[in-house]
Amino acid sequence: MTTLTWQWPWAALAAIAAAVVTILLLVLFARRGSDKPILVFSLADDLHTEEATRLFKRWRVLSRIAVALLTVSLALSIALIARPSVVDQGEERASSRDIVLCLDVSGSTLPYDRQVIDTYTDLVSHFQGERIALSIFNSTSRTVFPLTDDYALVTTQLKSASAILRKVQSQNDIDKMSDKDYQKISDWLDGTQNRRDSTSLIGDGLVSCAAMLPGFDYGAGQSTTSNQRRASSIVLATDNVVSGTPTYSLQQALDLTQRAKITVDGLFSGPKQSDSDDATVQMRNEIESHGGAFHTQTATNSVDDLVRDIERRKDVENQRHHQTAIVDAPFWWMLTMAAAVLAWLAVSWRLRR
Repeated sequence: MTTLTWQWPWAALAAIAAAVVTILLLVLFARRGSDKPILVFSLADDLHTEEATRLFKRWRVLSRIAVALLTVSLALSIALIARPSVVDQGEERASSRDIVLCLDVSGSTLPYDRQVIDTYTDLVSHFQGERIALSIFNSTSRTVFPLTDDYALVTTQLKSASAILRKVQSQNDIDKMSDKDYQKISDWLDGTQNRRDSTSLIGDGLVSCAAMLPGFDYGAGQSTTSNQRRASSIVLATDNVVSGTPTYSLQQALDLTQRAKITVDGLFSGPKQSDSDDATVQMRNEIESHGGAFHTQTATNSVDDLVRDIERRKDVENQRHHQTAIVDAPFWWMLTMAAAVLAWLAVSWRLRR
């Protein structure tokens, strides 16, 4: 709702006083001059015709209209001096969440990562005000972009990654890949394979993603200021197939994120026939036992379900408060005054004719 108010009412009173004084002075000087004898010539006798009478009546009506329009313009100008404003009361929503998109780019998941990236893009389109980051991992991790609320940048980066990964969705695509396309993929994956004989170290990748969030502590998994920082969550996309010896297992990584009050949601990235494999079931159980939601790419409406699971936590993670702002609202006053002045000019021009 909006309420009309005046920011400078004293200025309007001063303008009214000035206008009244000016009018009184004009009347006073007019009366002083009226004491002198004035010869009056009347056209009533010389032009006592119907046409002259009609024109005189028209002139008198137009004169009164001109005075009325001038008075209205003066009143509106005084109102504008008082600065008409509206008090706008509304609810402002400020999200305080940080979300890290954590993507496994090992050989077993790479053919399905484009679908995951597209899911991330769809997921981001549902957000408003959250800060988003993307990290990819294999044996080591690389930050694609840090936490940001620049959704144009996020969307550009995700679409670029989707275009690059389009070339590795099948063995046939890889066989037909040009050197230029291979170099693009190699550049995008650079920094994720720095440990020999180790791939898809999921626990290490998850901890690296958690480290992107303010206040996360590797040692204890919880900072002394954790209660003051923004609410945080991670969307982990992997097939949970580990090759090598990680520093952190998935269980240990989830324990750390749970103690740091970071929610981890899981998104399975693998073939449909692996939805019921032991590794998938284990990932589901560990994610859900730590308070997160688990979804598969092949499930219907997986993105919508994941968004709903994230939205459930909004009551705690969003700050809602009422804002009251005073905003100048001269538009209709100026428009009306401009119309009155234009009408007065038209009437004055007609009087001169």
